[in-house]
Amino acid sequence: MKASHTPAPRPSSGHADHGRIVEEGQPCLDSLQLEHLEREFRTWAKDSKRADVTISRKRILLIFLLIRHTGAKLHEVLDLNPLADIDHDRLIVTFGKSIPEQVRSVPLAHPLALEIRDMFADDAFRNTAGQALGVDPAFVRRKFYERALACGFPKTLGSPEMIRKSRGVELMQSNMPLPAVQMYLGHSTPNLTSAFVSFSEDEIRAITSSFLQRESHRKTSARNSFFGKITGIRPADIQAEVELTTLDGQIISSVITLDSLHRLGLKTGRLATVEVKAPWVTLYKTEKEPLCTAENRIPGVITRIKRGRVNTEYVLRIGPDTELCVITTTDSLRRLELQERDSVWAVFGSYATILRVD
Repeated sequence: MKASHTPAPRPSSGHADHGRIVEEGQPCLDSLQLEHLEREFRTWAKDSKRADVTISRKRILLIFLLIRHTGAKLHEVLDLNPLADIDHDRLIVTFGKSIPEQVRSVPLAHPLALEIRDMFADDAFRNTAGQALGVDPAFVRRKFYERALACGFPKTLGSPEMIRKSRGVELMQSNMPLPAVQMYLGHSTPNLTSAFVSFSEDEIRAITSSFLQRESHRKTSARNSFFGKITGIRPADIQAEVELTTLDGQIISSVITLDSLHRLGLKTGRLATVEVKAPWVTLYKTEKEPLCTAENRIPGVITRIKRGRVNTEYVLRIGPDTELCVITTTDSLRRLELQERDSVWAVFGSYATILRVD
């Protein structure tokens, strides 16, 4: 692993095929930067010892999450009645109920719906934010700008409008159909037809819901699956090395054939997933990065050990939301004297990976 920190933020530009979401050349945040901003909001929301300040910050966090994950406009979110307008069973949030001609329903990813429900399980929070999120828009913008600056972004890239547009570009880059993205963002005239197929609004909504659940699962996916953005491609005569930067800032190296590179349509900026099988990972019990030929070297802490007579399974925490599973012989456990809470390095080569795209 060549780095273990989130890379310095650099605004990306909307490509020509995103022209209906952002204007060509207009900067926006990419998936990794949006994730960095979301974590900054979450850390800030918890970083207060005063109960009233914590509740106020949680309300701003909720406003951010709704814009970040539903593509809603700021005024739509501020007009929301969370207890009445969010259907946790059907995974839908309905905006614009106060203006009948502007009513629209947007699918919610299941983890976000659960998180919002947990927020309102707190009586104090429900009593202050349950009927309406009505917060002064200028105050919201100021807090959004502050969090963007804390991430090292220009404050304009942290505006509610830019987060909404960045979400649209993120979905387009993840291959969500343009009509679905347009409807998701509430565009007044989504293009529901193409040369070969037409979609009803219900079908578009179903496509969007399915996509969001897949996206959510991918970002919080099972062990040994690294989701992120391709940040480097080095082709050679027969094979190419592909570097993927994860949401935790780790850089994972994968070697694939040139045929696979072209067949998958890989290019820098595309979202992808790198997987590694548990038996292909080796553990080093050391505080310092081990000297070895494996390209991927990741520090972690052992959280669970499941011993067997022949093999032993280790679960490592390698990031805020990432676990890595390693399987070795039980004899190795005895030799290394590994225990829970030990700091270790997990290493695996570029050839031991599988690279997937949607």
